[in-house]
Order: sequence, then structure tokens, then C-alpha cells
Amino acid sequence: MSTSLLRARTGDVELAYEVLGDGPPLLLVQGLGYGRRGWGPALELLGEDFFVVAYDNRGFGESDVPPGPYTARQLAGDAVAILDAVGVERTHVVGASLGGMIAQEVALDWPDRVDRLVLACTTPGGPRSHPMPQQTVALMLEAPALPPDVAMRRFVENALGSTAPQSLVDEIVAYRTANPPDPAGWQAQAAAGAGHDAIDRLGSLAAPTLVLYGEEDTVVDARNAELLAERIPEAHVERFENGGHLFFWEQPARFANLVREFLR
Repeated sequence: MSTSLLRARTGDVELAYEVLGDGPPLLLVQGLGYGRRGWGPALELLGEDFFVVAYDNRGFGESDVPPGPYTARQLAGDAVAILDAVGVERTHVVGASLGGMIAQEVALDWPDRVDRLVLACTTPGGPRSHPMPQQTVALMLEAPALPPDVAMRRFVENALGSTAPQSLVDEIVAYRTANPPDPAGWQAQAAAGAGHDAIDRLGSLAAPTLVLYGEEDTVVDARNAELLAERIPEAHVERFENGGHLFFWEQPARFANLVREFLR
């Protein structure tokens, strides 16, 4: 599917986005260090059934990098600005990792804009959620002493499940190498994730919600999926066996099918 880069503006910040496909609108919100093409094959699969809007969060890719720190609600406001630019009043929303935190804020603060919500590999945040697994914390401490290419590969391997083939590692490393994060933007986005805490507000989330997680996620503790499901009214949970944090790269067909079935 051919697409072209488009731009939306919110205040002094320009945001890069693209659209593809036809059907009900679907906004895709990615996480820390990933952009509008950071969904792997799942992007094109979803474009077969939906009018997909995918974008780069502020601080990454071809969007502007204003000074941080950012907040999840601020990034949610950017998502709404994208919808305004596209002319979409109400949409399904899929958010992954930090994007899932942003999606929570969109659904909570702009409920009239969200039809159905899919939260992937994410957390409600705050001190009562499960913290980042020690394996990833240790890698983050070790990474500055590693050659950059070695650190990059280690982070990609860490974000995948134990059965992921090396060909997939190579594919994601190639994506990450072609789309390097801006250091200041990365830190500003990371602050948004660290400051997110929606756990006491999730009971008022009105959108029907699907929570997805990989059982081998070592980036966001998989137990956070249950915390989300316990607090969001009538939320449904699906797990990805052998899936890591990037299970939508590892099992794109199942991911797209679950999203498709839920949104229908």
C-alpha cells in the first residue's frame, strides 16, 4: 500500500503521520523509540480492513523534538491533533507500550473521540503497577559501556520472546538503525512513561477495551495486563504465548486478527 508523509500542527509542534487503507478509522500509537512504521507487518495487515492513521510521537522520527520532559497527557493531546488534521471525529485506538499509556489518556480525557480501545504490552503506571523487570533494568545500566551496534541488538533481543528467529532480530535492528531516536526526544518520552499513573482513573474508562500482552515480556511486566483488566470495566485479555514485548512483530497475523475481531 502506497502512502505519503503528512503533517499536523499542535501549537508550535509539527507531527508527521501517514494514512493507509480503507474502512473504519483506526489510530495506531507507538511507544518509546518506535514510530509510525514500528509495527512491522501488522501495519499493512490492519490496513486491509481499516483506515489506518499512524504517526511519529513528538520527540521521534520526522516529528519535531521540542524540549522535554513530556507527559502522557501531552502526547495524548498530540494524538487528538492528528485526528483533527485527518478529519476523524471518532476512532478505534491501538496503543503499544508508551503508546498504550498515551491511548489510556486519550480514552480518559477525550472519551467522545474513542470508539474501541486496544492496549498492548503496557501498564497503568504509578507506584502500584509492576515495575520494569530487572532484566531490562540491568541492560539499561550496561548499555552505555557497550558498542552502540551491540547495545542496539541486545535491546532488540531483549524485547522479543525466546522463540523469535534471528531473521526477525535482524529485521527490527535494521528498522531501528534506519530510524535512530533523538537522545533528547528519547529522554523526554521516557519521562512521560515514568510519570504516567492512570490506575485510579481506569474505572471511568468507557470504551470497550482489549488488553494484549506477551507472556515473555521483559520490558513491561506482563502482570500489568491484569491490573488494567481488573480496573477497566469489562475489559477482555488475550495473551501471546512465547511473545515478548514486541509480540506484534513476532505474531503479526494473530495480532491483526485479534484486533480485527475485537473492533468489529
